[in-house]
Amino acid sequence: MGSSNQDIDTIERIGYGNLPICMAKTQYSLSDDPNKLGRPVDFRLSIRSVKVSAGAGFVVALTGEIMTLPGLPKTPSAEIIDVDSNGTISGLF
Repeated sequence: MGSSNQDIDTIERIGYGNLPICMAKTQYSLSDDPNKLGRPVDFRLSIRSVKVSAGAGFVVALTGEIMTLPGLPKTPSAEIIDVDSNGTISGLF
């Protein structure tokens, strides 16, 4: 997406403006700077982009260099994989 302000405008325009917000940031600090550990004072939190996680039902604000992972299904694919007595594997994609 574009700038975070443009992202927010788009999100509101397409009807997701009332979703709760999830902040994706470093786990080491309230800031977006992993070098400012804990609860630093006098910092700015920079939002680099904002995206919708429609299936989860929230908007994600991405800060700093944070990366996100794709969502996973409720039931892992491993639960449907099987190997029969002949060694034939079933349930793979």
